Amino acid sequence: MTRLAVRLLRHRGGPAVATLLALLAGVTILVAMGTLVESGLRWRPEPRLWATADLVVAHRTLSQQTREFGGDTTTSTVALPEGGTVDAALVDRVRRLPGVADATGDDRVPIGVPPADGHGWATYAFAGRPVSTGVAPRADDEVAVDVRLGVSPGDRIDLVVGGVARSYRVSAAVDTGTDAVLFTDAQAARLSAHPGRVDTVGVRLAPDADRDAVADAVRRVAAPTGATVHVDADRGTVEQPAELAAQGLLVSVGAAFGGYVVLLIVSVVAGTIGLSVRHRRRDLALLRAIAATPGQVRRMLLAEAALLALVAAALGGPAGLLAARWVQGELVDRGFVPAGFPMTGGLLAVPAAAGTAVLVAVLAALVAGRRVTAIKPVEALGESAVESRPPGRVRLVAGGLSLAGAVSSGAVAAGGTGSTGALAGAVGMLYLFVVAVGLLAPWINGYVARLLTPALPRLWGVGGYLAAANLRATARGTATVLTFLVLAVGLGGSVWFFQTNLERQTLAQSGAGTLAGRVLTAPGGLPADAAGQVRALPGVRAATGVRRTQVVVRSSLDGITPVPAQAVDPVGLTDTMDLDVRDGDLADLAVGTVALSTTQASASGWRVGDRADLWLGDGSPVTLRVVAVYGRGLGFGDVTLATGTVAGHTAGATADEILVRADPDADAPLAAWAAGQPGGQVRDAATRTRLIGTDLALGAWLNRLLIGVLVGYAALAAATTMVLAALARRRELALLRLVGVTRRQIRRMVLAEQIGLLGSAVLIGATVAALTLGAIVAALTGSPVPYVPPLGAVVVLGGVALLSLATTVWPVRRLLRVPPVDHVGLRE
Repeated sequence: MTRLAVRLLRHRGGPAVATLLALLAGVTILVAMGTLVESGLRWRPEPRLWATADLVVAHRTLSQQTREFGGDTTTSTVALPEGGTVDAALVDRVRRLPGVADATGDDRVPIGVPPADGHGWATYAFAGRPVSTGVAPRADDEVAVDVRLGVSPGDRIDLVVGGVARSYRVSAAVDTGTDAVLFTDAQAARLSAHPGRVDTVGVRLAPDADRDAVADAVRRVAAPTGATVHVDADRGTVEQPAELAAQGLLVSVGAAFGGYVVLLIVSVVAGTIGLSVRHRRRDLALLRAIAATPGQVRRMLLAEAALLALVAAALGGPAGLLAARWVQGELVDRGFVPAGFPMTGGLLAVPAAAGTAVLVAVLAALVAGRRVTAIKPVEALGESAVESRPPGRVRLVAGGLSLAGAVSSGAVAAGGTGSTGALAGAVGMLYLFVVAVGLLAPWINGYVARLLTPALPRLWGVGGYLAAANLRATARGTATVLTFLVLAVGLGGSVWFFQTNLERQTLAQSGAGTLAGRVLTAPGGLPADAAGQVRALPGVRAATGVRRTQVVVRSSLDGITPVPAQAVDPVGLTDTMDLDVRDGDLADLAVGTVALSTTQASASGWRVGDRADLWLGDGSPVTLRVVAVYGRGLGFGDVTLATGTVAGHTAGATADEILVRADPDADAPLAAWAAGQPGGQVRDAATRTRLIGTDLALGAWLNRLLIGVLVGYAALAAATTMVLAALARRRELALLRLVGVTRRQIRRMVLAEQIGLLGSAVLIGATVAALTLGAIVAALTGSPVPYVPPLGAVVVLGGVALLSLATTVWPVRRLLRVPPVDHVGLRE
């Protein structure tokens, strides 16, 4: 049967090409997504500063157990936004353990300009590495600098630490394996953003020590601090937070959207192969009539599907690897992934994608051919001439359950925190709606046909009458076409516009809530007392220092999760910032208190006056009293804290920007003050909003890319399905022409059919998109009505309409150019 399958594929190019395109595009996308996941999973960071340490102790993650409704417990683990620190006293406790030869603590000092990490000399000395040139720093104004920074011993180097510029003499050039600056231990301690705490602890074991036993002892000592012990290759993750974040991004994004692509491929390939088998019922029935067994027919269908899947895998594998390389370059250029992060060659992704394609194609062929191979040959011939029996109650019940699941999932998706989680929830909700439409499509098409029966003949005459009759007769046959059209409209009109709504609302909230007319910034941050200095300038009425950070909170649905936060100087806060307070009073914000956005307050179940238990960016647990709930969480962060609350718990500068409300005559003093800061600038509020928009667009690029891939694949599925359906009508059109129907009447019939089908698809797809988009946007932004750009709506609806008409009318026009006698005996 395999040889027969090959011959049939050669003579039935339309169905074969349609199925091949669907599989090829699917394999390409899966290989690209799989390569991202594989690269993240196979990344093994090599330790640099701690290359000679046997163990490294650090507090990089936070884990909490959450009890679910059924009584089971789940553990949520998140990376700490500020890296995490441990008590410096832990170093001495570890050093005194049996089997430990030496231990030292490293307190990383973030350097704003040039971007680098500072360390105490003891950390480098602990590694036992030699000095390339020069001598170790001995005075507080001396540093050793990594060779990658391009300076030599004897040179001067200006560093911005904590927003303050300092000049140092380079005493040595060293090779740390990263951009690093080494201070004296005393100077590193003075520059520390969190005195009395260390970032990591390196441990060297005695020559005869049992490493496992010592590691267990260190774990017991470190456990109360929340720190964990890293051994072997895991030591490198402590030193490379950017690469670690990139690993998490690649795995989570590739896995999440790769899973949605798999679901989409299953739908598309199953629909395409099912439609192909459906239009070949007559041929398959004839095979049964000339003594082909059901098993032989099934094997032939399976062989056809497997051959097409293998060809798609052979072509899609290299294409997917090229796509992955392009995505890697874009991720590096936009700062999502460090330039040196290794990307694998898809050794696992290509076979996995190929296996998925073959499995999906084979299963789809098996399901599609089950009816024609399960009945008697005479019955198969009879069914091939007419529309098959109506769908059963099981399909109707399944469609109703899917519809109910889609509606209920809106509440669950809307309850998630973060735009990425909401986006994933929106796609899942949309898929449930589309599954429901696919299952209920025969009844939907039948109802639409009955509804249009009186109107079509009046609009298109004989062509309209034929179209109405055809729509009624093929209500089940056009279910696949309706499903893919709804999918294209739904994807294009919901998840794509979700990102637009998020950016629009963020900019609107930021612009409306910024009362300050000027903003002071500097590339390396601003010093701790900057806001106080600015308030003392002539003409300044209020100045608020703002530090962007994250905190970890509990959520009823997500366990624990990091959320955006801002630490602000409460003095004069309401003069520079309007957070749209809904309850409470921001004037009460002080150390030990917190203000929350309405979204976060709802997700965590907190109200004004409650005690909120959360974790600061370095993992320190705090209990804060809720003093206000505000509406502009997208523009200013879901959590607002007093600067004193986060003092000692964040790395780097105290303030990222200073919002200033001043009289016009304050421009000169402000400009003079900014000129005294390294790279200091004075911007107006409009420029600040525009720059925020630029950053949002950059951050949303990856989401837009993935959404575009989904929309494009859905459009390809719709196009190939409609071309396949149109080409399968050659015998039907030939018979119409032989009984006297003119070409013009046939063209009008096809046009009327497509307009009726397209109208119902657009109406259903737009409704699905509106429900999906409205639920997520209302939860995240508080806006009851989502924003749909007029041009975007025209592109989505016009694109789907053009796609539908072009992929149906054009093939039919080509069929009408052939004499009807050439097609009357064919059944494609």
